[in-house]
Amino acid sequence: MKVFKRYIGSEIKDKTEEFGVQILNIGHNIHPPNKKYPDEDHPKGYYFNWEKGRYLKEYQIIFISKGKGIFEGNGLASQKIGPGTIFLLFPEMWHRFKPDPNTGWEEYWIGFNGDYVKYLLEKKCFSAENPIINVFFIPDFLEIFSNLITSIETEDPLQRKMASFHLINLLSIAYASVLKQNNGLSHKKQIIHKMQNEIHKNWNNTIDFERLCKQFDVSYSWFRKSFKEIFDTPPNQYLILLRLRNAARIIQETNLPISQIAYECGFHSEHYFSRVFKQKMGLNPTDIRKKK
Repeated sequence: MKVFKRYIGSEIKDKTEEFGVQILNIGHNIHPPNKKYPDEDHPKGYYFNWEKGRYLKEYQIIFISKGKGIFEGNGLASQKIGPGTIFLLFPEMWHRFKPDPNTGWEEYWIGFNGDYVKYLLEKKCFSAENPIINVFFIPDFLEIFSNLITSIETEDPLQRKMASFHLINLLSIAYASVLKQNNGLSHKKQIIHKMQNEIHKNWNNTIDFERLCKQFDVSYSWFRKSFKEIFDTPPNQYLILLRLRNAARIIQETNLPISQIAYECGFHSEHYFSRVFKQKMGLNPTDIRKKK
């Protein structure tokens, strides 16, 4: 497939919007080894640097067909990305990703919104806490993506309306891949992922890990060891990083006092919050606001 990038203006978005689906951008790019990522021609609202990461107002599917790299999002430990991998981005989800400089990668992406899309992605199998999906039906995925680009490029209004159907088909492949992926998870991973979801639901409240373990009928030592094995970080450190990244988002998006943000994000001391924030994020909370 040729390299193709399109960030759709409102006049085209209206023509491709159908059945509660709005396509906002779509593209295919081959990023070569040893080149800065992302490309400089990314639009302002989508470009990001590794240190700050990025938030979007939309859903995105990003599919890596060749090469390898890493992905980080929502307090997750760094995830290795290989060929045949999707990362599913949710609105207001902090994230960052980049290819391995030795390999580069080939990527496909589509950004979208809409009531029907929201309904589909609120299904239990999809979550911002587990955004990595291994695609089990790659030829079908690439064929549908090719049809999607054809629909976007055409001047035929009927063909443009087909773009919504192609996107829904992509989500169907992602859904089927998640189900197949979950069926292949060990019993240990299934339990840990459920416990991880509980942590994300209650990230700004006091979380009693001992009580959480009783809820899932496992010992704390088993939970801590298994969690670190899967996410490469202990659960308490995972929770702290999750709170800090949410705090960084609130600092950037509001003018609330730092002390209030610290308290609302689960820290009972502004001094401790500021010290840990500097240690983990590389900047003071006030510096984040200045760079807003």
